[in-house]
Amino acid sequence: MVAGRRGSSVFLQVRILTGRSLRSLAVDPGVILFGLLQPVIILFVLTQVFSKMGPPPHFPKGISYLDFVLPAVLVDNAIQSAVQSGIGLVDDMKNGIVPRLRNLPIAQSSLLVARSMVNLVRSAVQALVIMVLALTLLGYSPRGGAAQVVGSVALTLFISWALGWAFIAAGAWLRRAEPMQNLALIAVLPMLFASSAYVPVADLPPWLAAVAQVNPLTHAIDATRALALGVPGVEAVAPALLVGGGIAVVGAVLAVMGFRRPLPASGG
Repeated sequence: MVAGRRGSSVFLQVRILTGRSLRSLAVDPGVILFGLLQPVIILFVLTQVFSKMGPPPHFPKGISYLDFVLPAVLVDNAIQSAVQSGIGLVDDMKNGIVPRLRNLPIAQSSLLVARSMVNLVRSAVQALVIMVLALTLLGYSPRGGAAQVVGSVALTLFISWALGWAFIAAGAWLRRAEPMQNLALIAVLPMLFASSAYVPVADLPPWLAAVAQVNPLTHAIDATRALALGVPGVEAVAPALLVGGGIAVVGAVLAVMGFRRPLPASGG
């Protein structure tokens, strides 16, 4: 990892650290499989239950419930992957790798960037599995076309990468996995249900619709859905990109600040 006294380039550092983390995932595929459980269960339960019921009044015409809900399931997967990026950083801070890296001539931020890249790869693999399941077992056939579906998935991956920085920052400051898991359960999941994920906003109770209108996840889901289905709402892509970029920048700054704090004497 060291090239002479000056040390290696930041790009090489990130590549090596990313490869290290990806190899650890490869020997423990259960991490990816367990990460798929929630979005896949939601996908199958929602499509099997709600597809048998009549659509709500403001449901898009000519769109199946599977087509409607799959973009939301992909965003849910992005959130779960983002949470794992922060937990992965906590594990690195506990297993001794961080103290060793701090004794090497490398940028401390390299480990954080590597964590964000691992999150992106994991989210991409999980999104691919979800898409294959939806296409082969459930008959997913979005009318937006292949190119727009790829764009929708790409936007979802960007959202996952951006949210990953928020949870990397949380991991750098909290340094414990349990509070982060509680944060995801208490804060993120209610945001997902108080959005346009599973029913149109217009069909939500008035108070919940008001929350959904200002919920950033609503804009993210609307943007991915509009791309995949070829329905109105593509104008939400720009706000989703801007909000995601802002979350990534703020998260990265806070992550570096938190990561630079001294570790406890025990290394945990």
